[in-house]
Amino acid sequence: MPTHAIGREVQEIISLLASHDQTLSTAESLTGGGLGAMITSVAGASTIYSGGVIAYNSQMKESILGVSHADIENFGVVSEEVAMAMALGVASKFSSTWAIATTGVAGPGPSQGVSPGTVWIGISGPVVHSTYLELDGDRQSVQNATIASAISAFARILRTQ
Repeated sequence: MPTHAIGREVQEIISLLASHDQTLSTAESLTGGGLGAMITSVAGASTIYSGGVIAYNSQMKESILGVSHADIENFGVVSEEVAMAMALGVASKFSSTWAIATTGVAGPGPSQGVSPGTVWIGISGPVVHSTYLELDGDRQSVQNATIASAISAFARILRTQ
């Protein structure tokens, strides 16, 4: 169950998207489905949430989400380019108005030379936005902070539409 603050933001997202007949999908790597679970834990999510993809490894990012191998090779799997490509790919796959993608390293140690707590969030839709985070804490803390940051960033974007 979401914390009160996150739950309120998800309720706001649902309300704003529903009022504009818009939909949302998610592409997750380091959050492992937690973002989709957070969204769907709030009543009314079925009116706006199309679905999500957990693409935990590079091959799935490429084959399911259409992330280019060149982007993964040139920028790394934890990069703004890959986060945005994941968001665009899942939006296309689910024909959603908006998409949120998460990629990063939850820890406890580095992965492919990337420090734990390094995160990129990509948001695609009528507005395109990316967020870079350097988080501290254990795996669960990094995942939870990423989910909260993604929801907050998306709610801020919708408020300005």
